Amino acid sequence: MSELLSLTRAARLIGVARSELQRKIRHGEMISHDGMVNIESLLICYPDAQLEDTVEFRRITQIKERAFGKRVVEYVLPDAEVLAARITELSTMLANSQGQVRQFNALLDRLWAKLTEIEAQPDTVPRLTMENLKTWLKNEVKLSMEPGLNNSLAIKDSVLRIMTAQVTVLPSKHDFLLEGHDTILEAAMRSGIPLDYGCSGGNCGLCKAKVLSGEVKKTRHHDFVISEAEKNQGYILLCSNTAVTDVVLEAPVAGSVQDIPFQQISAKVKATGLITDDKLLLHLQTPRTQRLRFLAGQRLILRVGQSFSEELPIASCPCDDRNVLFHISRQSGNLFSDYVFDRLREHDVVEMEGPHGEFILHEKSSRPLYFFAFDSGFAPIRSLIEHALSLEAENIHLHWFGSSQKHIYLPNIAHAWKDALDNFHYTEHVAGFDLRSVSGKREETLMSQLESISTQDANLLQGDIYIAGSEDAVGIAEQFFLGKGLPKTRVSVECLK
Repeated sequence: MSELLSLTRAARLIGVARSELQRKIRHGEMISHDGMVNIESLLICYPDAQLEDTVEFRRITQIKERAFGKRVVEYVLPDAEVLAARITELSTMLANSQGQVRQFNALLDRLWAKLTEIEAQPDTVPRLTMENLKTWLKNEVKLSMEPGLNNSLAIKDSVLRIMTAQVTVLPSKHDFLLEGHDTILEAAMRSGIPLDYGCSGGNCGLCKAKVLSGEVKKTRHHDFVISEAEKNQGYILLCSNTAVTDVVLEAPVAGSVQDIPFQQISAKVKATGLITDDKLLLHLQTPRTQRLRFLAGQRLILRVGQSFSEELPIASCPCDDRNVLFHISRQSGNLFSDYVFDRLREHDVVEMEGPHGEFILHEKSSRPLYFFAFDSGFAPIRSLIEHALSLEAENIHLHWFGSSQKHIYLPNIAHAWKDALDNFHYTEHVAGFDLRSVSGKREETLMSQLESISTQDANLLQGDIYIAGSEDAVGIAEQFFLGKGLPKTRVSVECLK
């Protein structure tokens, strides 16, 4: 059997989502060995996979550049020392393989000599049988040594091992690939894995973890002191080290809101910009040494001026913990809203407290994801979707309901997701009335729209439902899905003020 690959590495080789391989394993289309697969099994399921396959590269490029629109990620080689170490490791594997081939050839020579010796002995195996055996053996060896039998996926895997290292986290069994100059912590965050950390600058020590196997390299100085005893046991800071080879770590991963600490951070306004006449995008940036740790879908209390405060949903992904986004509505007479729209400027300080809330993604579920955003409910929904994309969720559906067309205030983001991803589905619905006040005929209309969606999508009631927006609209949608027999554990709601 060839070397076993993790699903993360195998998915990258083929250019598909990890969840697609998991589905094939569940359906018996692909054989796995303790959650691992081999290249032969991959080629059976994907016979057209080639070395030149660029599906994964195109997919990631589209997501990063078109959907998020925050930054263009530069694909770079690791630094020279890390690159040399990885090439050396592959060279060692090659040398071992060549040694095994030489031993195999020597074994064949001895076997041939033994067969010749047996053939010369009288009254043993009939001469014709021995001649046939030697002919068969000679032909099999010749066939196995013929050129042109290179496995393109095996070659691509060798290249991938130079460009990336795989990190496995125990006991949670999360795994991810580390690329370029990323630290282990940065790579984990890009992959949507909430490892424990605090400052990200080597001061607090919260990202301390134990290396169980593999080689790491310190890339950043840190002030936090790791004792000699802990160093001897393999402890490092994830924010200051990169993976040289494939690495297995022992480190805690946040599994619930209880694992996220309460934080108070003085952030600065990076930028503000009007989305519509009465909707503003607020971009806050934390200090490098005090980043915000949160789960997608949670809320923060923001304080501006002397005493104006508001609790708002975070509208960005935890994978970019320094840059935190909010969608703020203009509310006549609301002191916080008035201050943000009329007085808040770039570089002003905004106090952040939190995070709060349990409107988070059920990461262990393999069911399709259905998101229902009502007006400003898109803010927490956006955070959840970006996190789901970082986790390579298999099937995502977004239904955005607007009181009017202008209340669907960032359609370009949703359309970019739809254009970039085959597994992302987006539909807009204009209610024609204020979704903050829904009763009587309005309630009947909204229920009818939800019924139409349910009728047209046979898989809807098989999925996990996430609903965010005004209390009236969210309450009716929740009532609709619970009335269809879905348990409350599969219907998550977030009511906005």
